[in-house]
Amino acid sequence: MASTLHPTRAPARTPRRAGRPTAPPRRLTRRSTGRRWRPAGAAVLLAGAAGVVTGQLMPLGPTSAGTALAVMATGAVLGAAGGRAVRSAWSVVPLAAVHLAALEIARSDLLLPTVHDLRPGSTWWLLVQLLGRGLHGVLLLLPMVLAARLTSRAGRGDAPARHPRASTATTGLVGVLVAVLAVLVALPATTPPVRDADGQVVPGSIATLDTVVLGGDPHTVMIRAADPDAPVLLYLSGGPGQSDLALARVLSEPWVDDVVFATFDQRGNGTSYPALLPTRDATLARAVADVAELAEYLRARFDEDKVILLGESWGTLLGVLTVQQRPDLFHAYLGSGQMVDVAETDRRIFRDLVAHARRTGDEQLAALTRRIGEPPYADEPWANAEVMAAYGYLYDPYTPPAGYRARGAASGLDGFGLRGVEYTLTDKVDVLRGLVDTFSVLYPQIQDLDLRDDVPQLGVPVFVLDGAAELDGRRDLALEWFDTLDAPSKRLVSFPDAAHAVAFEQADAVDLLLEREVLPLVGQG
Repeated sequence: MASTLHPTRAPARTPRRAGRPTAPPRRLTRRSTGRRWRPAGAAVLLAGAAGVVTGQLMPLGPTSAGTALAVMATGAVLGAAGGRAVRSAWSVVPLAAVHLAALEIARSDLLLPTVHDLRPGSTWWLLVQLLGRGLHGVLLLLPMVLAARLTSRAGRGDAPARHPRASTATTGLVGVLVAVLAVLVALPATTPPVRDADGQVVPGSIATLDTVVLGGDPHTVMIRAADPDAPVLLYLSGGPGQSDLALARVLSEPWVDDVVFATFDQRGNGTSYPALLPTRDATLARAVADVAELAEYLRARFDEDKVILLGESWGTLLGVLTVQQRPDLFHAYLGSGQMVDVAETDRRIFRDLVAHARRTGDEQLAALTRRIGEPPYADEPWANAEVMAAYGYLYDPYTPPAGYRARGAASGLDGFGLRGVEYTLTDKVDVLRGLVDTFSVLYPQIQDLDLRDDVPQLGVPVFVLDGAAELDGRRDLALEWFDTLDAPSKRLVSFPDAAHAVAFEQADAVDLLLEREVLPLVGQG
């Protein structure tokens, strides 16, 4: 019986793709795995090192167009390193976490609320995070995501994406956002020209934002005048920490025909926020010295022997102390919302709030006073912010003049002036950061100040602008100090339709006061 032999079949061969040689499968070894993760480790180290450097060089984060663009460049470099090393846009997650953690550690000794106050669940926690870290995070992460997407795609060669159209569209959108953000960051600040009643630019007028070095640090000084040869009036904003560039420009409009109106962002305020560091220089004495230096600058620039000084709220304390030390610099002093003893004012206002809550049965207000306790408040500056929000309970009803209301409505500005063109994108954040951080640094330093004891006399004529609707806790002390003050001449100018911001609320009436009583003092030497 014959047997039939069946030949063995060879396995089917997969046809080769033209131009692409096959290669045997690679075996993963400990050495090859190490080579694969080495670039990722280097990217992580780079992210940490960049965080430390940023925390040391920019502990406040981006505070100018230059530092903001530097943060964007840092994000792009880290994103590119991570995307190339891991070949995935998701590399931004660990790299951003490492970078930001290193940054926080590097600046952990900076005890300012918007940097150091990390208490989750506190009343102002979200605001603190947005001010101290929000803009920084956006500036860092958007370029990081864009660079990671671009380099990870390049690192994969021609490997097809799962959803190529969606991926390209997303990358394009992120690219547009980065470009828009860079443009917004780079837009410069300015101040509008001085115009006449018909809206025309006044020939020969000036409207500038100068950078003046005070105490070794740059400060922004706004100067506006229809006639540069007019006497100079230097305005000191309230606070501590309040930037008034945009609001002061609008509300001082009636004065610029008669004076050279000058104001500046004080140390730690708005555009001068970086000058808050080092905080050992942010003292009351340094603030007074800054005002004196600026007065010297204005005298030299406009060839004036002296300037007129106007203070608002905290600016009245700063103004009085400067005049006390350097009366030779000033023709006269005007106080609007005059402060005298902030510790006593805080106590009186707190007692008035407690009394109002009892009288009206307002349990919400009563709960606030019980929660924050009596001043000095332990939880500064947040407790004071809550008390200020409750001032409306205590003001006497009044209606500011039509001119004040019309100027405010026409300006389009918000209560902080953030929509003003005097601020860049980073400045707008620093306006709010400065209000919080500078207040926390300087407010404790004025708790022992009492003008009734510390400044019983001044060597220049004094005008106190008194708002009849002002809080009793401030007004009574101002009147008491004025009554006992010894000065070459003094005048109490009362307005029934004004409260704390008297000079601006009554800007038209104050303009007449300047023309009739203050400017004539300039000719007297």
